[in-house]
Amino acid sequence: MQAEYDTLEDGSYVATVPGLQGVIAVGDTLEECRRDLIEVIEEWIVARLQWGYAIPPIGGQMIASSKEPIAIVN
Repeated sequence: MQAEYDTLEDGSYVATVPGLQGVIAVGDTLEECRRDLIEVIEEWIVARLQWGYAIPPIGGQMIASSKEPIAIVN
């Protein structure tokens, strides 16, 4: 899954990620837009986990949650 960047009429940038509904970031520079996108994706993941919604694979990685405690074995 790759971010898609576009230049707006005022010269600022907007980014979306296909498959991540509602994820959109803007910035005056491409780097600012990229940083905003990272923050938006992090917040999007946290919100979906809190609401119990599934998270699609991101970059080939799965994010799963469980209401059951996880036992860590050393």
